[in-house]
Amino acid sequence: MRILVIEDNPDVLANLYGFLEPLGYVVDSARSGAAGLTQAAAHSYEAIVLDLMLPGLDGLEVCRQLRRGLCQDTPVLMLTARDTVHDKVAGFDAGTDDYLIKPFSLVELDVRLKALSRRARGQHVQSELSFANLRFNPKTCEVSRAGKPLRLTPTGYRLLAALMRAAPNVVARAQLVHEVWGDEPPESDALRTHIHSLRLAIDKPFGQPLLRTLPGIGYCLSNGEPRDHAG
Repeated sequence: MRILVIEDNPDVLANLYGFLEPLGYVVDSARSGAAGLTQAAAHSYEAIVLDLMLPGLDGLEVCRQLRRGLCQDTPVLMLTARDTVHDKVAGFDAGTDDYLIKPFSLVELDVRLKALSRRARGQHVQSELSFANLRFNPKTCEVSRAGKPLRLTPTGYRLLAALMRAAPNVVARAQLVHEVWGDEPPESDALRTHIHSLRLAIDKPFGQPLLRTLPGIGYCLSNGEPRDHAG
């Protein structure tokens, strides 16, 4: 089994390598959240072991970006010293599959990884999102409207996924900013620029607009409503 371990503690990493490799695991590692995302995007893994407390992007944000940004459904086992219900709920909401509380048994880690690998894939990412005549497959990042393939920017895919999951409800500006940039939003109003690009891609070639701006509130996909030009 090929796995990715995203963990900044060298002692924990050494223990994982020493225990798992003799069992037949192929182990890759990353020492930060950003490096882990780069590894996950470049390679295919059967499971990811993810530490919650990481420099830069923490484990929750890494998991969110794996699911929503990279459109991956690779099973994630999160390692954490936090064991409250609130912490676990936050982890599951971000997209993790399972938890191990530090300090943990390496034998239990092996058992849980094997159980995760046996489970059917596709539990986190829907096979297709649809609204009106707009279709989006998060697994392949394929978007089409009225059967016509559309090409978006990486940020556009994230915005569209958030809007389509909520449609026809409104998604607040702050929520969209967090979907794209996490806890490090840009200083400029970059969201407006990306929304404009998304609108050009999904609405401009077609007679009926879907993407609406609600000034001061947020954005939504709405079928048959007049378009606001405020964003």
